[in-house]
Amino acid sequence: MLESLPLPSPHVNRLTDASDATTDVLIVGVSAKQESSATLDRLNKAGDGWIDRLRNRNTISSKRGKVNKLIPAVSDAPPVVLLIGTGDDTRNSRVAAFEIAATAIRAINNNSLARVDIALGEDFDPTTHDALVAGAISACENLAIYHSDPSVHVPEAIHFSGISQDAIDRGQIIGQAIIQTRRLVNEPAGVIYPESFAARASEVAEKSGLSIEVWDEKKLEAEGCRAILAVGAGSARPPRIVILRHQGGGDEAPLAIVGKGVTFDSGGLSIKPGDGMVDMKCDMAGAATVLGVMQAVAQLGVKRNVIGVCGLAENMISGTSYKLGDVIKTRNGKTIEILNTDAEGRVVLADTLDVTVENAPSSIVDLATLTGACMVALGMEVAGLMTNNQPLCDAVSQAANEEGEPVWQLPMFDLYDEKVKSKVADIKNVGEGRWGGAITAAKFLENFVGDTPWLHIDIAGPAFNDSSKPHRDAGASGVMVRTLLNWVQS
Repeated sequence: MLESLPLPSPHVNRLTDASDATTDVLIVGVSAKQESSATLDRLNKAGDGWIDRLRNRNTISSKRGKVNKLIPAVSDAPPVVLLIGTGDDTRNSRVAAFEIAATAIRAINNNSLARVDIALGEDFDPTTHDALVAGAISACENLAIYHSDPSVHVPEAIHFSGISQDAIDRGQIIGQAIIQTRRLVNEPAGVIYPESFAARASEVAEKSGLSIEVWDEKKLEAEGCRAILAVGAGSARPPRIVILRHQGGGDEAPLAIVGKGVTFDSGGLSIKPGDGMVDMKCDMAGAATVLGVMQAVAQLGVKRNVIGVCGLAENMISGTSYKLGDVIKTRNGKTIEILNTDAEGRVVLADTLDVTVENAPSSIVDLATLTGACMVALGMEVAGLMTNNQPLCDAVSQAANEEGEPVWQLPMFDLYDEKVKSKVADIKNVGEGRWGGAITAAKFLENFVGDTPWLHIDIAGPAFNDSSKPHRDAGASGVMVRTLLNWVQS
């Protein structure tokens, strides 16, 4: 059995001057407007205008995210200078700051480095500096966590210049929250399953100052959580519900973040084909996001009350698996007809949302890798939003736009209600065939939130990537961690 490896955690420090020749790599921005930062000017003058000469010959590109790796012929300069294009009009962009810093770190991770200095703070507005730091930190996590001969290396130390200590601290917390989320999703199902996820959450809670409840199978049975127990019935690893609490806002009603945590999804008796099962360790990305967000909320000392609720189950096949045609009475009393055991995430969330509602939140946001239909509708990069409360949806949409995490709202017309009604129970766990599948799944969930303002985010597409990009590796993306932190603090 594999043992979970520690999360990457480079030493992070603040510099007043990024021209120290003792660093291994110095990362400096180069603007499309031909404007030079103080650090770039010093480097240029130290080499009698060598950077100007390279730019005049079009050897250096200032295109956003373009990496120019240089070996200075100057004795007192760092051995490697990485000039990265910042493009044009990106100074106030949190998205650009995050992605450019991440791209720069990923461009140098093929070698072991003792120290990397980042002078990009001079190229961005101070309001973006925490995003810049978060991008650099998040790039330290990669998919190849179990290579016996690592091809990716994390710098021992990353030093930032031109950035306040407050922005560094905040950015480091956000970056580590993204790493936490990505690692949970990237781990194989033999490492992360309901019980081990709950144990990881307990560790995070203890270190971060969160309070935590873990409901095991006995507690779930006593609480009438028959829906989540049904999904987990075919597995040797029983379900869990994890409830995390951050008390930062006095007596106010809490904000609630809820995550689907199906730690492996075989499809149950409605079994998936082999190719469709390969990445199903990622079906707990919603719950992983909740844990990452709650870790950051606590470490940032957010002045709000926030609860995070994770519904955890394995959807496996055995003689005790739940079956097509079963009728399940959920915790809130509504009955579900099971017509497809591979539509299990909404069944897990039925009880999980009811537990959340019992905590009287002012609003609920749930995240789930819920439907392939959402990927058909919006592609692999965009999350779908469905809501019973437009102001809540607008607030999260604005936060997502500011952080560069694409979302799109889908309609929740009353006519969709009919499509999840069952002839033998209150509702059924699939709609009418392939049509409107993301929306009918949300309509199913709406039965379990009552009158509470609620937003459902289907992250089936963007939660897990088949290929890498310059600013992030393939595999888990950590999508929505930045968005939800932005929303909680707004």
